[in-house]
Amino acid sequence: MTGIALQEQAEKMKQQRPDIQPGYTVRVHQKVQEGDKERVQVFEGLVIGVHRGHSTADTSFTVRRIASGVGVERVFPLHSPLIEKIEVKKVAKVRRAKLNFLRGRSGKSARISERFTSAEEFSIAAAPPPEVQKTETATEVVAPESK
Repeated sequence: MTGIALQEQAEKMKQQRPDIQPGYTVRVHQKVQEGDKERVQVFEGLVIGVHRGHSTADTSFTVRRIASGVGVERVFPLHSPLIEKIEVKKVAKVRRAKLNFLRGRSGKSARISERFTSAEEFSIAAAPPPEVQKTETATEVVAPESK
């Protein structure tokens, strides 16, 4: 019984976010509080792992980047209210669910190949998932408007 109540609360916390998978290069815009000021800090890097929890609101992802020659990793909760937006910059072709092997590599051996060759293919893959609208007769899928 408590599991059902937790699932219902998790659905309320869920926000519209792009589908994040390992191999994506993303820019995470996160709100940071410094004293009485609030600003947006951007963290750009490669998604090396996604943890899907017991409910949809428990999803988190790990982003890795190299800063001043040192590897930096951050774990972000996907549906956190502190995350303003997530931009998908590149989509790479990977064959693993966790890219932890990249931690021990540097230079050319740490490269992974891109999945798409044209900008049109990338825009289709990086688009947010279509919103489902329910009508009285049937359920129809509405694609997001292109800019």
